[in-house]
Amino acid sequence: MTSFKQYFEIEMDNDIKNLMANTYGALLNEKEQGITGYYELPWQSKLIIEELQKERPFADFEEIVVIGIGGSSLGTKAVVSFLAHTGNYKPIHFLENPDPVHIKKTFTKIDKEKTLFIVVSKSGTTIETISLFKAALAHFHIDLDKEANRIAVITDIDSNLHKFAQQYGIKSFAIPHNVGGRFSVLSAVGIVPLTLAGYDTEALLLGAANMIERFFAGKEEHILRKSAFIYKNWQTYRMNVLFSYANELEDFNKWYVQLWGESLGKIDLDGNHVGPTPIAHIGSIDQHSFLQLIIEGPRDKTVTFLHIEELDSELTIPRMRLPYLEKTDFVNGATFNRLINEECLATMQSVRESGVPTDSIAMPTMDGESLGELIAYYELLTSSVGAMLGIDTYNQPGVELGKQILKKRFEAQ
Repeated sequence: MTSFKQYFEIEMDNDIKNLMANTYGALLNEKEQGITGYYELPWQSKLIIEELQKERPFADFEEIVVIGIGGSSLGTKAVVSFLAHTGNYKPIHFLENPDPVHIKKTFTKIDKEKTLFIVVSKSGTTIETISLFKAALAHFHIDLDKEANRIAVITDIDSNLHKFAQQYGIKSFAIPHNVGGRFSVLSAVGIVPLTLAGYDTEALLLGAANMIERFFAGKEEHILRKSAFIYKNWQTYRMNVLFSYANELEDFNKWYVQLWGESLGKIDLDGNHVGPTPIAHIGSIDQHSFLQLIIEGPRDKTVTFLHIEELDSELTIPRMRLPYLEKTDFVNGATFNRLINEECLATMQSVRESGVPTDSIAMPTMDGESLGELIAYYELLTSSVGAMLGIDTYNQPGVELGKQILKKRFEAQ
């Protein structure tokens, strides 16, 4: 089981205890009243897996293209990046950004005859997603009247994209109305492409289910303590840095940034602009670029250190002596697994000793269950901080203005 340790101090007085109790009650109410549905996804999405395993739609396709952006792709990418090396899975390509160079480059990797195209948009009218879908239809000469079986859609049940799919007989999977995009990785959004690609999505759901069950059974109080610290101190520690010690966690970092930023950057009931800023780095690479700022720069950050205890125990540093480079010999014979984890622990100690609030997450291994647990942890943490800030954690009004301006700019020309 994943280990969570907190090294910051928070006085557990009556105010903090009441704040934590009220926040727990708020999340329990969200769950029971269906205000947000991500709490139920680990159980609901088992039905999707059962359907895919029983009916085996799209079994003949060897590759998958996910067309989506933000919450429609980041979570799925995080799982793929984390687990791709653990088995022989079907390749998943992602079309996200309307960057013409990247679009063309991605198209060259795709064999139409082997590929299933999955269009993911909760609203059903995401400009980037639908534009990329049109580009794929044109580039690969997909005839909607004859080749609808090459396409699947994941969207809200009553969206325009769902209606489009119905018209052409395209297989459609529903996103629950009360699950927002950035909380949707354990819905059809992630479960459909990952299951079709051969990933153990049951393990992913199991890990998330265990975390959610333990939280509501009162066994993960550290989430509430960390939330209380962030809430009480966010105007001092305005930035929350996630330092992840594995390249395979880079896309998870991006998922965390969206989850945190889009959920917590809001205007509260008193008209105040609130929300700590998420920053994500990969260790040990970014120790050589950002660590100096953390230790000797402004005291406006908290840092979470995330590492995996068992990455790979086989690859070792050769017992090799090189002239003039003898100072590096103290790690000779050690595994790279130990090196990267010792760097994590040493860096964390240096940050703590510099007076920066820190906490740590130690995942036991790189498997679906551990990742599902981590996903649920960050979702619960986000909901807890949002409840304490007194905001709507699940909307994103600040995103809509840019969409409106974009439309006006095109219509004006």
